[in-house]
Amino acid sequence: MRSKDEVRADVWRAMNRDGVSRFPGAEGRIPNFAGAKGAAERLARHPSWMNAQTLKANPDSPQTHARRLALEQGKVLVMAVPRLRDQHPFRLLDPRRLDASQLREAATIKGALRHGRVIDLDQVPELDLVLTGSVAVNLKGARVGKGGGFSDLEYALLCESGKIDRRTVIATTVHPIQILRENLLMTAHDIPVGLVATPRAAIEVDGAHRRPAGILWDHLQPPQIHEIPVLERFGYV
Repeated sequence: MRSKDEVRADVWRAMNRDGVSRFPGAEGRIPNFAGAKGAAERLARHPSWMNAQTLKANPDSPQTHARRLALEQGKVLVMAVPRLRDQHPFRLLDPRRLDASQLREAATIKGALRHGRVIDLDQVPELDLVLTGSVAVNLKGARVGKGGGFSDLEYALLCESGKIDRRTVIATTVHPIQILRENLLMTAHDIPVGLVATPRAAIEVDGAHRRPAGILWDHLQPPQIHEIPVLERFGYV
């Protein structure tokens, strides 16, 4: 089985080679891709999305369209501060409190930080759906991110605090080139996906991988913990 770094490098290279990556380029990030808006629209037609009232979304470029659709459809949106660096690391966006221009801006990371209400972990509402970005996925639900581990950590924190449970849908939007026909390395702290949307289809995957039940403290290094205030306040010793 290939390493995650090998998978990332191959996908980024393939996206650039085939001309499907979009600004600011694929390498080193959750890659923006041709058809990202179509993938968001496809996801928004799936019953899991339509039934969701509260969502947590990643801040990356290819999911901007999905975040905007969520707000336009009246869904409450939670976003994390990049790298969880604030004492109060989440922002709550309630579309009922935003005018049309604020709503459109709030779908961007800068807009979310500007217009979102500062909330702590215990103020996050119970979540119906988590939208995460991916570098690669497969149809067993395995996911490879960009390597920072923050999506997994945000999920673990929200699990520990009772904001996420087994009914919470985990979704991603990707270009078809990001769906790989191979097993992908998954560790105990990695979150799998249950719904993969491309511009062509929204695919319910078979759920071969177990979700983490919370924070795996032994997977974290002390420097990581000390750089994230909410972890220190969560009771780590």
